[in-house]
Amino acid sequence: MKSHRRGIQIIVLLVLIVLAGTLGYHVIEGWSWFDSLYMTVITLATVGYGETHPLSTPGRVFTIFLIMGGMGIILYGVSEVTQFLLRGGIGGILRRRKMERLIRESAQHYILCGVGKNGHYVLEELLKTKRPIVVVERDQAKVAELQEREIPAIHGDASDDAVLRAAGIEKAAGLVTTLPEDKDNLFVVITARGLNPNLRIIAKLDDVRVREKFVRSGADSAISASYIGGLRMASELVRPKTTSFLDQMLRDDSGLRVDEVNIGASSPHVNKELRDCDVIASSGVVLVSLKRNGGGFQFNPPGETVLQGGDALIVIGTPEQVEGLRREL
Repeated sequence: MKSHRRGIQIIVLLVLIVLAGTLGYHVIEGWSWFDSLYMTVITLATVGYGETHPLSTPGRVFTIFLIMGGMGIILYGVSEVTQFLLRGGIGGILRRRKMERLIRESAQHYILCGVGKNGHYVLEELLKTKRPIVVVERDQAKVAELQEREIPAIHGDASDDAVLRAAGIEKAAGLVTTLPEDKDNLFVVITARGLNPNLRIIAKLDDVRVREKFVRSGADSAISASYIGGLRMASELVRPKTTSFLDQMLRDDSGLRVDEVNIGASSPHVNKELRDCDVIASSGVVLVSLKRNGGGFQFNPPGETVLQGGDALIVIGTPEQVEGLRREL
């Protein structure tokens, strides 16, 4: 915005100096309007074509001031253009246009509202597991950093309908809001649920007493960092090796993940027994559990278990293995 305002200022100053020069020559020398304009242009451009008509002494004095004023404006304009280029202005414009195109083309992506202390880790995990993502962030500097990393990001307030629509909320698969204040996250939940009733919404909260309020307002889950932190500390105390194993999966960029793969109703593997479903074995993942649609979990399901549309397989594997199995099922 500042660059646009300065550009407009430079154009206005140039127009004013040209008008002033044209009017000055017309009044002082009595030349026609066209001759006055021509003399003004060649004087400011310093092309050295020579005087249109012989100048009187007052005309020469006026020309001196016209050159000084015009050169000052031109040098100011050149300086602004140079700074704009050095700041990556053109690159920034092209980058923003590329981001806007990527966001418009996004579908079944995840919207992250806020890249703070918690949002940073959400972002990195979504990137590691190769999920499509669009970030909504209030801090313009953070937005610029994300765009430099080729991560689609929008500057704005996530509780604003227009901003969420710009992030493609109607086509999104899920949204997570990690803003600093509970009230801000609650506003985002209400806004997002109104724009997309089928969206999966996860919200961060600090006060566990308001969790039910988040759920009633449309959040599928509300996560307390303090609560999760307490559970983690207890796990470190009583089951350190298990905790270390899970940590290794999360911290290793190319390592394993516990993930879920949904079986579509039109999947060719519906009504097959698990032992006959070769794509699971060939994918390289480890099947941990099966969750029936609307039912409970079945840990280590036996081979004669019949797959049904809407089932979810809980598996351990690399992001590439899981994504390959997801495409098959």
